[in-house]
Amino acid sequence: MTFETIITTLESGIFTITLNRPDSYNACNEQLTTELQDALQYAHDTEEVRCVVLTGAGKAFCSGQDLKDAPSGGGKRSLKDSLERRYNPIIRLINTLPKPVIAGINGVAAGAGLSLALACDVRIMSASAKLVEAFIGIALIPDSGATFFYTKMLGYAKAFEFATLNKPIAADEALSLGLVNQVLHPGAFNDGLLAMAKKYAEGPTQSYGYVKLLLQNAQSATLEHTLELEAEYQQLAGESHDYTEGVKAFIEKRSPKFLGR
Repeated sequence: MTFETIITTLESGIFTITLNRPDSYNACNEQLTTELQDALQYAHDTEEVRCVVLTGAGKAFCSGQDLKDAPSGGGKRSLKDSLERRYNPIIRLINTLPKPVIAGINGVAAGAGLSLALACDVRIMSASAKLVEAFIGIALIPDSGATFFYTKMLGYAKAFEFATLNKPIAADEALSLGLVNQVLHPGAFNDGLLAMAKKYAEGPTQSYGYVKLLLQNAQSATLEHTLELEAEYQQLAGESHDYTEGVKAFIEKRSPKFLGR
């Protein structure tokens, strides 16, 4: 695949998507959101992809919508259309991708850029990075799933505070609030991000997909429904190559070699 606003690589099962508009802090224009959708769909459809890493080029992860990206014809942008056509499909693709998606927050993540990070399954953050809600600063509301993710991760009171005061959250606070999984020194960030991606890429990919689905379902399901789904997907996991390999490796006292199926 050849793109202009993102860079993609696939190596050892790790599909890395790098937002590549560093001069604008990787702000999202029409082309970037289109190319990001295409890259995520490729990750979904390609068996060789075992883990996805989403990160940014230069000093930022993503600063959100590019406010200078005017619609063609000079008309006024429909924000509803932008969400329904551009951003919401990206959030759904990340959310439903049956493989781990890691956000490598190398720098500021703001507005819809923060929403991209929160939609991922794991967030690794550089100690020098910051999370910025940003929407309220231009009299808009958080979107691209932000109100959903804020509330699930922070609870109502902290979510309301974050969404309305536009106060940046530094890495240590983001970790303590549970917004990110790990904070790394900037000098160790790339190696740490790669190590996490490698761990997932070498793991039982199919089972990770089942876990992802079940955890998401459990946020709104009853215990009884969850028990039924666990039984159904445990049977599927037990019929996989990786389960047979895992048991064999355990008995033979060696590390398993999972194939992701």
